Amino acid sequence: MYPHNQEQQPLLDGKPDVQVIAPLLTSAISSREADTDDLDDTPTQTHVRKESIPLLGDPSVARGSLYSSVPLSTSDIENTDLEHIATKRTTGGGVLDSVANMANSVLGAGVIGLPYAVSQAGFFTGLTLLVVICGITDWTIRLMAISAKLSGRRSYIDIMDHCFGSSGRAAVSFFQFAFAFGGMCACGIIIGDTIPHVIRSIFPTLHEKPFLKIFANRQFIISLCVIGVSYPLSLYRDIHKLSRASGFALVCMGIIVISVLIEGPRVPQELKGDPSKRFSILEPGIFQSIGVISFAYICHHNSLLIYASLRNPTLARFAKVTHISMLISLVVCMTLGISAFLVFTNKTQGNILNNFPADDTIINIARFCFGLNMFTTIPLELFVCREVIEQTFFSDKSFNMRRHIFFTTIILFSTMLVALITCDLGVMLEITGGVSATALSFIFPAICHLKLSNGQLPWHSRTNLPAVACATFGFVVMCISLFLSLAKAWTSVGDVRVCS
Repeated sequence: MYPHNQEQQPLLDGKPDVQVIAPLLTSAISSREADTDDLDDTPTQTHVRKESIPLLGDPSVARGSLYSSVPLSTSDIENTDLEHIATKRTTGGGVLDSVANMANSVLGAGVIGLPYAVSQAGFFTGLTLLVVICGITDWTIRLMAISAKLSGRRSYIDIMDHCFGSSGRAAVSFFQFAFAFGGMCACGIIIGDTIPHVIRSIFPTLHEKPFLKIFANRQFIISLCVIGVSYPLSLYRDIHKLSRASGFALVCMGIIVISVLIEGPRVPQELKGDPSKRFSILEPGIFQSIGVISFAYICHHNSLLIYASLRNPTLARFAKVTHISMLISLVVCMTLGISAFLVFTNKTQGNILNNFPADDTIINIARFCFGLNMFTTIPLELFVCREVIEQTFFSDKSFNMRRHIFFTTIILFSTMLVALITCDLGVMLEITGGVSATALSFIFPAICHLKLSNGQLPWHSRTNLPAVACATFGFVVMCISLFLSLAKAWTSVGDVRVCS
């Protein structure tokens, strides 16, 4: 029967009647899967099952357990948000919405540190790393999608749990939470590095005003922006509702890149770096550079959340979203990283905008735009932190609004506190990227693929060798970059700055 046709059947034990919602017929599912969006060249054919079967193998799983979430017992019905389940059938965004969210997730806090990554690795090595790591990231994101389909699971945590049991679940939960938490801290630091600069440049005498001088204070601005803008956006339950804000953030990122391109060559000579180091081949900070670049590109931790927001989730559509998003990200990262490094070389800071004078009008516009970008990136990362907590501790519980608000508040205010007391974006990107990003983007997708693929094939086969190489590369980079970053942070070399 169709879902809107409901029957009431008396139970044998005399308990009250329970309404049973039957699953959709195949024809109804096919009609929904046949939906297309603006970026599709040809409509999806409903009779081609390879293309129309959702990514995770079951339409209910793809839309967040739409049908499997419907309880069949009286006690479960009382604790279930049936209204939220009912809306999942018609909600979801198209390819453009998902591209906006994925590209915004990539072009977040880490992008501003890419010139610093190039300076750490050397020009030609940094250029090569930008391209290679982008390609590996694109591949491993799609590898996670394939692993999700093979395992029949719908989240990163569930895939690792399926492959490696409780130890795998604990490992990916830790790294996912650590990466998203570190990303939120970095976003808060960037807000403090950008918005106050803009306000002080517009109102030079603001710090002399008895009451209004608080609006030029770094800590106050971070608190105001995070609580007033990012916090309300973080309370959403559906990530696709951020797609419009993400699209606006991508426009802001374009303004930042153009501003750096225009103003870089025009900065005073004393702010420019050593010209002789512009076209260096290899520098000793290559492993820290890999960590920063990995931090900039990674979006594995919320890629399946973005997949679930697709109105018609298939492997082909998700691959299209991934390719377009990573291509946009590569263009932006190459443009910003190379153009800024060629100007500042050995003087490049972790936040490239800090290399420019405080009174540069065009750069202040870029600072303001980047601060706005962080407003929407913080909610995307908080979605991941909250999802990790929900799946780790409350996987067998129904949605609870009080719990939702509680953890949203705790996570947001914790990251805001870190941003209030530190200004060192470079070390934050190195540690978070070198450990969490390499594990999530290189190691875990590869070992899941090896676990789920044909076990009869040797590790050096054409099918398994790329995954083995990817996992080995990630493990080596994680260990070395963590050691070097911690050594740098704990010694005078790192020049860690703490904001008063």
